[in-house]
Amino acid sequence: MNPIFVAIDTPSLEQARALAEQVGPNSGGVKLGLEFFAANGPAGVAAILQLGIPVFLDLKLHDIPNTVMKAVEALRPLEPAVLTVHAAGGRAMLEAAKAAAAPTTKVVAVTVLTSLDGRDLQSIGVGGAPAEQVGRLAELARSSGLDGIVCSGSEVEAARQAWPDGYFVVPGVRLAGGAAGDQKRVVTPREALDSGASILVIGRPITGAEDPAAALRDIALSL
Repeated sequence: MNPIFVAIDTPSLEQARALAEQVGPNSGGVKLGLEFFAANGPAGVAAILQLGIPVFLDLKLHDIPNTVMKAVEALRPLEPAVLTVHAAGGRAMLEAAKAAAAPTTKVVAVTVLTSLDGRDLQSIGVGGAPAEQVGRLAELARSSGLDGIVCSGSEVEAARQAWPDGYFVVPGVRLAGGAAGDQKRVVTPREALDSGASILVIGRPITGAEDPAAALRDIALSL
């Protein structure tokens, strides 16, 4: 299976569909996030699913357990390949999300956003380095019955050693020498895969290219 899921971050259904048609055949699937979902809702997700492409629904749900459970139940008919929740929501919320999801959906917990560094964590009262927080939340996700976590490529090797059969989603992937943008903890596709990533989430290096399909093929060949 191709490990690359292409992040399609746009509120436009037409643009998302066009990008999905270009990259779908040569990718593991596409990632649809909050920007797309806020504009198009479940119907928009269903429209992309009709293309026959696996969808990673990246909503990062985080609320009280009952609310998250009801939200996941509402999304269940879509049967996304992957669905994200925030590990910081706690054990009861994580267990509720997994119980409510479709059996075919991998529920993964977001640990520390790749846009954050140690100073950012300190500002919200979290002590220690990002790797320490990722380790704590990965263990919480594992013991709560989730399928895996979302973490940066910098932490995935340690996370896989502690959770050998876990499913590890690595965003913040950038090409060597490429602009990091708003990401702070970035790795190259090859580094992420070698460290133990299950899937790589890559957006702007592909979707911002003049020929997204060609950019995807080039990255896939580098792996």
